[in-house]
Amino acid sequence: MNVEVVTYSKSPQKWFDTPAAVYVITQEDIRRSGVTNIPEALRMAPGVEVYRVNANQWVVGIRGFTSLTGRLSPSLLVLIDGRSVYSPLLAGVFWEVQDLLLEDVERIEVIRGPGGTLWGANAVNGVINIITKHSKETQGGLATLGAGTEERDFAGVRYGGAVGERLHYRVYGKFFNRDAAFHPTGDAFDDWRMAQGGFRADLDLPERNTVTIQGDLYSGKAGQRTTITTYRPPSAQTMEKDADLSGGNLSFRLDHLQSAQSDWTFKSYYDRTRRRTSTFQDDENTLDLELRNRFLLAAGHELIWGIGYRLISDDFTGASTTVFDPAQRTDALYSAFAQYQWALVQEQLFLTLGSKFEHNDYSGVEVQPSGRLLWKFRPDQAVWTSIARAVRTPSRLEHDSSLTGLTNPNATPPTFIRLIGEDALFDSEKVIAYEVGYRTQPIHRLSFDVAAFYNQYSDLLSLQAGAPFTESIPPDPDRVIFPFFFENRVKGHTYGVELMSDWQVREWWRVNLMYTFLQINLTQTSGAVDPLRIVASTEGTNPHHQAGLRSLMTLPGNVELDWFLRYIDKLPSQAIKRYYNLDLHLGWHPTKWIELALVGQNLLDNHHPEFGGGSAGIAEIQRGVYGKVTAQWQ
Repeated sequence: MNVEVVTYSKSPQKWFDTPAAVYVITQEDIRRSGVTNIPEALRMAPGVEVYRVNANQWVVGIRGFTSLTGRLSPSLLVLIDGRSVYSPLLAGVFWEVQDLLLEDVERIEVIRGPGGTLWGANAVNGVINIITKHSKETQGGLATLGAGTEERDFAGVRYGGAVGERLHYRVYGKFFNRDAAFHPTGDAFDDWRMAQGGFRADLDLPERNTVTIQGDLYSGKAGQRTTITTYRPPSAQTMEKDADLSGGNLSFRLDHLQSAQSDWTFKSYYDRTRRRTSTFQDDENTLDLELRNRFLLAAGHELIWGIGYRLISDDFTGASTTVFDPAQRTDALYSAFAQYQWALVQEQLFLTLGSKFEHNDYSGVEVQPSGRLLWKFRPDQAVWTSIARAVRTPSRLEHDSSLTGLTNPNATPPTFIRLIGEDALFDSEKVIAYEVGYRTQPIHRLSFDVAAFYNQYSDLLSLQAGAPFTESIPPDPDRVIFPFFFENRVKGHTYGVELMSDWQVREWWRVNLMYTFLQINLTQTSGAVDPLRIVASTEGTNPHHQAGLRSLMTLPGNVELDWFLRYIDKLPSQAIKRYYNLDLHLGWHPTKWIELALVGQNLLDNHHPEFGGGSAGIAEIQRGVYGKVTAQWQ
């Protein structure tokens, strides 16, 4: 009940008092799960769908819509210490480059449902905020070293120190080498290597000011298999080549506590990503500025407001069949928000109203309001309800792209399919979400949380067929093009229920149970066609049922025995059958400063698929075992 979250209101608030479907993955959860990356950690949150496509790619979604534009989670906003990692080029998150030293993660806050009122566009179905520790909490040294069958070898080192009593800092470095997944063809191409380093410094200034500066640099290679289309024979060629991935970021944050009734925050960050693949090369640069103020108008009346500006530029170079026009583009985003919380009945009944106002270069002005009501009718029980509007704004993919693929090389002339994004055809996707929730802690060691939702979607992405035509651009041979345009001709609704209970059975034994039901119903609007079966694909790419049971035992002799059993329903559109999965963590602390761990992952099968692999072919996730040593010192 006393766990604090900041993602809901951009200021600390108790989880129990939050009128939203919130789940917090703590550092202890991460350590005892044995996960080695952020997407795998998200499996612990109810309502979150995580599928490993191959060794270095994931599909992550909340409340569905994991497949409309591929694997990049277009309806989900992901933040690392408040820095958005959502790519406006292809609409979504490249999970393979979102890495951290997991020992430095304080918690991961997962909000299911719209978060556009505070966080803006693309927080349609949820917000994931990864929050790292204050550098004061990471003083001294830490070193980790591990090796295994799938996680071949990995290591990390961090050192935290202080200058005087006011300045604390840490620096870190890490690398890993991951084995390829299992491929029925026997052709393992997706092994993965990455190195990353970074720092964080926190300075406590006089006059109740604090400054935080942090940054990261990374570089790595991720194996990929890609089919490249050319207009000249043989017209299609499958290549296996490592993608070069690199980038970095630098963030600045100033917090000023004006009084007990008011505080200010200014934050800014610069983020650069660089991708070199066999089909395209892209450089993205993002500069973001935000000013926020929170103050109490009177007892029980709190207002939080802010303004923001974001500048995004990218430089894209692709094959002749992978074109973005213009190749270089710079876009600006202006935003303002306000959220007002009113205690209608002191300590019992709270009303929260707010809205975000944004202007972007694709769809213009967007308004994302919300209203939430929380009733704590007993100190240990609360119900809440909400209604909110959110949007997913267009990306470069839907406005500037021309992507061509081969359909029939034997025809004369050969025929191609082309996906075309044009400015005037694609607008923002929209949702109006209705939620209701109940949470209780009937006894000190047991809590229960349930949320139900009904979402109405409009203007969802569709592909509309155009008239085929013959294209002649010498010296390439003539070809027939079947064009498909990105439009907004799908609508529908989803509904579902998410349950979670946390039971501290004994001081040494904790049990966590979760269950999710999801139903998606989509239709095409009048006059629309769906030649590529986007509607059926989306409905069949999200499981109706998910369940998980997690047990954490602290045994005599400083031994920890933890396991996580999951059930995932079938994904018909991806040809994935329902499956069970079991992960196991066995830890031993011979001293206060040393931990030895043995972790088994995906233990119930030699290998199993979790998601379709597209043109690269399906990959199966193998059973893996690794050992790890963690040492800390002051």
